[in-house]
Amino acid sequence: MHYFILLSIMASSKSIQKLVNSKIISYLLSRFNTSGHTFMIILAILIGIIGGYGAILFRNTIHFFQHLFFQSGHVDLAYLASISWQYKLLLPAIGGLIVGPIIYFFAREAKGHGVPEVMEAIILKGGVIRPRVVVAKIIASAVSIGSGGSVGREGPIVQIGSAAGSVLGQIIKVKGSQLRTLVACGAAAGIAGTFNAPIAGAIFSLEILLGDFAITQFSPIVIASVTSTVISRHYLGDYPAFIVPKYELLSIYEFIPYSILGVLAALVSVVFINFVYKAEDTFDAIPIPEWIKPALGGLIIGAIGIYIPHIFGVGYETMDLALSGKLTWSFLLMLIVAKLSATAITIGSGGSGGVFAPSLFLGGALGGFIGVVSNIYFPEISATPGAYALVGMGAVAAATMHAPITSILILFELTNDYHIILPLMTAIIISVVIKMKIKKESIYSLKLVRKGLDYKKISHPNLLKEIKIASLYKTNCVKVNVDTPFEELLKLVRSNIHLNYFVVDAENKFLGILSPYEIRLLASDCTQDTSSLKALDLILDKKVFFTPEDTLDKVGGILSNIILDEIPVVNNAEEQRVIGYISKTEVIAAHNKAVLKKDMLDSVGNHMNSQEKCRKLPLAEDKVMCEAEVPGKYIGKALKGIDLRKKYGIEVILIKRPYDPENKEKERVFVPSAEYIFHFGDILLIMGDEEDVDAFKKL
Repeated sequence: MHYFILLSIMASSKSIQKLVNSKIISYLLSRFNTSGHTFMIILAILIGIIGGYGAILFRNTIHFFQHLFFQSGHVDLAYLASISWQYKLLLPAIGGLIVGPIIYFFAREAKGHGVPEVMEAIILKGGVIRPRVVVAKIIASAVSIGSGGSVGREGPIVQIGSAAGSVLGQIIKVKGSQLRTLVACGAAAGIAGTFNAPIAGAIFSLEILLGDFAITQFSPIVIASVTSTVISRHYLGDYPAFIVPKYELLSIYEFIPYSILGVLAALVSVVFINFVYKAEDTFDAIPIPEWIKPALGGLIIGAIGIYIPHIFGVGYETMDLALSGKLTWSFLLMLIVAKLSATAITIGSGGSGGVFAPSLFLGGALGGFIGVVSNIYFPEISATPGAYALVGMGAVAAATMHAPITSILILFELTNDYHIILPLMTAIIISVVIKMKIKKESIYSLKLVRKGLDYKKISHPNLLKEIKIASLYKTNCVKVNVDTPFEELLKLVRSNIHLNYFVVDAENKFLGILSPYEIRLLASDCTQDTSSLKALDLILDKKVFFTPEDTLDKVGGILSNIILDEIPVVNNAEEQRVIGYISKTEVIAAHNKAVLKKDMLDSVGNHMNSQEKCRKLPLAEDKVMCEAEVPGKYIGKALKGIDLRKKYGIEVILIKRPYDPENKEKERVFVPSAEYIFHFGDILLIMGDEEDVDAFKKL
């Protein structure tokens, strides 16, 4: 009951706003060094507690809806075989009728597997996640799984834990980088509490969500993961998720079928990813209301489940059968096709749930198939089919998520068996390498790319792409008429130092480029008759030109592939009237200026690798300049209402605003106005006395 009260409070934006503006919160924050490592550890412990109880709540909610739909708290294969086909057909559709309106009208971020939405929040929104996502994801995913949807529970618990960490950070008013760390702490706590896997929970957050193993992030995430696991084990016990038969490597030749398994795992993961997004596109094209589509998907799932009930829900029981070697090779192949299709339909139609458990299912079926075949033809060198099933689980999951370290560790923690680690590592690395050669994006990152969010370019922007020629080109170019004779060209060369001349007609239309160097060579060649030569005869290049709207990345790319040093700038691509030129010198200078500007405003190197996130630039009279993240207590407030000069003795020179997905604005740097409202992730370039700057950074 206490959990539902807590979630109800978190779901209310008004309640959160009251907490954010609370004088009690402000007083408590004033008593702590909110930028200190100890403060983050305390928050990590708190998030671990929330994550542990959240995982228990989520599992109990799933059991509640399973009992509600199937009238049984333990829906196993034997029970599914005993109920009528009408129940199997209709129950997933009824679940879809509940899930659809929850997602469409309450929180659309709860649609799908959840992890891409967390990645988007971390990369693009400074870690801000709406509080209502917690409630919507718990109910929608629990209904999807409880009614028979073919999805897992790891994606939902990642999003639930991340949202809880984000909400806590917003209430306490931490900095943007701290908020991102708290989001990752919530994800780690959720994974650890759900799967009883503290190491894998921490590595999942670091490898997939953050992609950074810096100590300032690593420590809180590990603490949150461990705390959540302790709570989960207290209530649920310390048991591995799967029971794996005893395994030993019988022969070095056994690495051959394991390597084949790695190759096939890569192919299965590619098909799995393609099916998921193809199903999503197909359901998007169906002309019915969005909130009804999960019911349609549920109806299809029910139809498949009539004949193959193994596809209902998470599928742990079927995975245990594969691990124990109790399934035939033909049935395992059928399970791959059925589960792959069922999961794609569940997620593509708008259901809510994770893809990690389905990828384990697919890998277990694939590995079991390889194991059975290997035992038939090479029994003397083959382990039990269950060993291959376990390795297949890790290989498909790793290739699907692009997370080899997480997959190795989570399989180890789920089974508590170290003997399988060598073939597991072999198959996983092979599968990931081949998968990335075939398809670069993971099932998570592909969703961001499909939404038009190139997270790689946002993280590593092209500095020259934002600079247009209009602000840089020079107008003092040398233009020569097309009929200018060679003698006049030679006089021009002797009196002018420009590197290139531009040939134009009577209407100033660009016709080509002349090289003074070539004119000098002709003049020095006694065997060459130049009396009849004109400018038109000496043109080197007719096609290369730019317009004021072109950007410097285009200029740099062309200049690096040609020998010309100066390129004409024309008014537009149609009229091509010469108005100036751009040279390699201007491009290099603009690039250096952009790099210097970004070096001052971005973190130097990897600024997450230490607690000291700013580099100070000494100025005159003991003044220093450096970058600093906006303090959490000033987020949402206007610059004019803070009066930083009076309070801290510092000046805000520039502000770097991160990518804004709501308004489709790219990352930009600007001089702040008094009315500017601070946001999560804002980076300030500040100037003042060193002591004042240090004091401000510690806020």
